[in-house]
Amino acid sequence: MTAPPARRDPITVRVFSQRLSSTPRGARLARRLALAQLHDWGVPHGADVSDAVAVIVAELAANAVTHGRVAGRDFELRLSLVPGSVRIEVTDTRSGPPRPGLRQPGPLDEHGRGLALVDAFADRWEVLDREPPAKTVRAEVDVPGWGSLVRALGDG
Repeated sequence: MTAPPARRDPITVRVFSQRLSSTPRGARLARRLALAQLHDWGVPHGADVSDAVAVIVAELAANAVTHGRVAGRDFELRLSLVPGSVRIEVTDTRSGPPRPGLRQPGPLDEHGRGLALVDAFADRWEVLDREPPAKTVRAEVDVPGWGSLVRALGDG
């Protein structure tokens, strides 16, 4: 199963970025901050977009603190409101996997479903290598009615 790469548009309407501790508490906080930011941007709690972003942020943040953790180093959550979608980026301090092109976990496997959930909820996602050894997992969720959302932000 592979997802098409995230599209890159030149316009970003709004950005939220936060560095968080590479701990379970940091991962929980990432999800809460993402939902609060979406609400501030006019995407209400419980909307399909909000729910999808919540799952994606939770999974990527959990992966960052579980698999991408380097002692004393944080991970970064970045949300961007870009034309037509919300872009989610989680950067951790380990390079390497994950890569799009997932294996399906077995029915009794206890791990391995996180990126399958990202693949299911995101309209696009990809992995970007960063320097020094680091990676960013980027996912996008399309926002129906994006134009009216942006107009409302401009009025606020």
